[in-house]
Amino acid sequence: MTKHTPWDKEAAARVQSAAATHPDCPSARDGLDREAQSQADKNEHQDDDC
Repeated sequence: MTKHTPWDKEAAARVQSAAATHPDCPSARDGLDREAQSQADKNEHQDDDC
């Protein structure tokens, strides 16, 4: 199984910036920027619950 790092706000911001700068890249076209932000928000709220 592949280990991954959960999304955080900084990583999501980097992906969003890259997608805005290069709208034709695969990450921008497949909505990774929106998904990254959504997951970062979710992870931030989970950290607040602990």
